[in-house]
Amino acid sequence: MTDPTTRPRLRGLYFVTPDRASGRIALVAAALRGGARIIQYRDKSGTGMAGLPEARELLALCRKAGALLLINDDIELCLAAGADGVHLGEDDAGIADARTRLGPNRVIGASCYNDLDRARRALAAGADYVAFGSVYPSPTKPAARRANPGLLRAARGELSAPICAIGGITPDNAAPIIAAGADMIAVIQAISEAPNPEAAARALQALFAQTAAHTTP
Repeated sequence: MTDPTTRPRLRGLYFVTPDRASGRIALVAAALRGGARIIQYRDKSGTGMAGLPEARELLALCRKAGALLLINDDIELCLAAGADGVHLGEDDAGIADARTRLGPNRVIGASCYNDLDRARRALAAGADYVAFGSVYPSPTKPAARRANPGLLRAARGELSAPICAIGGITPDNAAPIIAAGADMIAVIQAISEAPNPEAAARALQALFAQTAAHTTP
């Protein structure tokens, strides 16, 4: 598990980079200015270690903003770049193996789709947070399994680890997902396709404080 100085930072807006390389650095910079707390470098084009210069540039931006940089799927790239951790899906490296290779202090996130039992297993294997989704229909993954707010509430009631929600989230529909128990909301197009990415990020991040204010007894 991640150390106490890192774990509390697993909350807030989580921006996943789009696959297209053009403008990716600028989008991350805008998301960070808007308050994003976690950035995931995701590039499904298969560039592998060719993405190292870009990953290092993103890490520098995250360090300046006090945010975390996670790498999608690629443990080797994470280690080479000095990133804060990885996010793993069901077809990626095993979580226990990733923990062995990354050590105790890097963050490991696990995609759990709509499967609470998978989340239990991931945490037992050494994951630091679990991600559920798609919570809404997603233009990025239209055939994705759906995870409704009831699943988030059930997970929040049982799991002590941070919970991330992903899929179709926008500033207009994120509040109920945060209220249901999501510590993080992960978005791609809500920022990458927004007319003003920085403003979109700021609106999403602000929902955490607003939702907390409305739910505090």
